[in-house]
Amino acid sequence: MKQFIKGSIHWVDMVSWVLVALFFCGAAFLYDGDILASFWGALGVVFIMFLVGTSIEIMIETLKNVPGIGTLTGFLTNGPEALVVIVGLIGGDILFAASTPLGSNYMNPLLLGVAALLVGRVVLVLKVAPLYFSVTMLGTILFAGGFYLIDASQYWLWVALLVPMTAVMFLKRPAEADAEEEQALAIAKVWMWPAILVLTLSGYFLDPVVGFASDSSQVPKGVIGFVILSILTSWPEFKSVLALLRRDMALASVLNIVVSNMTNLWLASVGVVVYLLM
Repeated sequence: MKQFIKGSIHWVDMVSWVLVALFFCGAAFLYDGDILASFWGALGVVFIMFLVGTSIEIMIETLKNVPGIGTLTGFLTNGPEALVVIVGLIGGDILFAASTPLGSNYMNPLLLGVAALLVGRVVLVLKVAPLYFSVTMLGTILFAGGFYLIDASQYWLWVALLVPMTAVMFLKRPAEADAEEEQALAIAKVWMWPAILVLTLSGYFLDPVVGFASDSSQVPKGVIGFVILSILTSWPEFKSVLALLRRDMALASVLNIVVSNMTNLWLASVGVVVYLLM
C-alpha cells in the first residue's frame, strides 16, 4: 500500500498543486482577499481532493482485471465529481453542485491528450473509433457549456434533451475485449472499504474547506468548482488512462474518457432534477 501511495503521486500532480495555490493567492491579491488564508485554503482543497482521488484510484486498482475495464473506470473515476454534486445539493447551491462535473468535461479530453503524449501513444489513440470519439466529445462538451447559457426555467429542457442523446451515445460505444489477467493485484480487494470510508469523510469536510478558500480569496464557489475542482477531480481519469495506455489498451483509455464525460452530464442532470424538486 505504501508503494502504491508513493507511486500515485505524479509530477503533474505537483504542478497542479502549485497552480491551485497561485490561483487562490493571485485572486486574493486582485480582489483584496486574505493572501495567507487563501494559501492555506488552497492547501486544504488540494489535500481533500488528494484523499478523494487516491480513494478512487485504490478502488479502481482492486478491480483492474474486471472485463470492460474502460467503461467501468469511466464510471468510477467520476466518484470525486459525484461527491461535489452531493455536497453542493446539501448546501442548496446548484451552480456549485453542477460546476465540477461540467467543468471536467473540458478537462478530460485535454488530459487524454497529455497522457497519450507522455507515454508515446498519440497515434494509437487517434486510430480508436475517430468518428465516435469526435461526436461524443463534441456533444458532451456542448451540453456542458450549454448549461450556463440557459435560464433556470429551461433546466428541465436541458435534462430532457441530454438524457436520451447521451443514452444513445453510451449504447453505441465500441465493444471492449476482456482485460488481460495480470499475475497479481497491486492492492488486495479488502482495501476497497477503507477507501470508501476515506472518500465519505473527505466529502464531509469538502464544503467547509471550499467555503473557507472562497471567502479568503473572494472567488465564487461556482468558479472554484468549474476551474479548480474540475482539474483536481480529473486526476483519477488521467492516471487510469496513463495506466491503460501503458498496457496498450487504447480503446479502454478512450472509453474511460467518453464514459466519464457522459457520467458527468448524468451527475449534473441528477443534481438539477433533485434541486428543482427540492
